[in-house]
Amino acid sequence: VELGRTKIAIKNLLQLAQGSVVELDGMAGEPMDVLVNGCLIAQGEVVVVNDKFGIRLTDIITPAERIRKLNK
Repeated sequence: VELGRTKIAIKNLLQLAQGSVVELDGMAGEPMDVLVNGCLIAQGEVVVVNDKFGIRLTDIITPAERIRKLNK
């Protein structure tokens, strides 16, 4: 599942540990694509609830549309 993107240098990637925070390209309230295996399945917006980040789905691709996209 892809919720955001960022570029990070290899040396910084190697320094990541449990509890590290990786900043993504989305901000709270901005529209985001939700992808599974690179295929768009929904769109939503980043939300903050009780100091935790999440995504509120605003549009979900229909099952028929998902199957059509998989057959491409």
